[in-house]
Amino acid sequence: MRLRNIRGSRDVIATSEFVIHNETTLKGKWSEVFGNNNPIYMEIGMGKGQFIMELARQNPEINYIGIEKYSSVLIRAIEKRQEVEISNLLLIRMDAEYITDVFEQNEITGIYLNFSDPWPKERHIKRRLTSKHFFEKYDKILVREGQVVFKTDNRELFDFSLEEIEAADWNLLSHTFDLHHSEYVQGNIMTEYEEKFVTDGKAIHYLSAYHNNNK
Repeated sequence: MRLRNIRGSRDVIATSEFVIHNETTLKGKWSEVFGNNNPIYMEIGMGKGQFIMELARQNPEINYIGIEKYSSVLIRAIEKRQEVEISNLLLIRMDAEYITDVFEQNEITGIYLNFSDPWPKERHIKRRLTSKHFFEKYDKILVREGQVVFKTDNRELFDFSLEEIEAADWNLLSHTFDLHHSEYVQGNIMTEYEEKFVTDGKAIHYLSAYHNNNK
């Protein structure tokens, strides 16, 4: 999908009170940024932000960080953020490749991956957010047994993800090939994409995994 460049988006992002701009200087200091020691959960590739904003609204005792790579998408999340009265959500425009430059070990409690880019070409495997390459990065910032939760409508990507979890020596906690007809749907918060896919009758694949790395 080609993303349309939105004129002035970078200026809006640069001046937004909800966006962190000096993220690499805050490694190991995110509790100070939030002003408390509450657990921190992160969504990588948050899109327009519907999912993580609802999570933050429902769970004021948890801190959330939304990461989005594209300015043209992040600006839509900023617009939504301005309409929501919450104090436990911050946004960052960055590539997930650099998360270990931004977060310290044991600083993140859980990671959400929702309808991530499948990067279908073989040469782009490392760019997939559920590749072994990224699971190794997650391991460097998550607390012990911190979970990665993943949803997608792409069966090939889901099958690949299951294989990569095993290759990365992670533990599969739960999974289903049809989230909305499973026990795991209780409490599920839908993204914008998910709402559309469910309306169209597409099955949503879901998994959660953790790494017992004896930290």
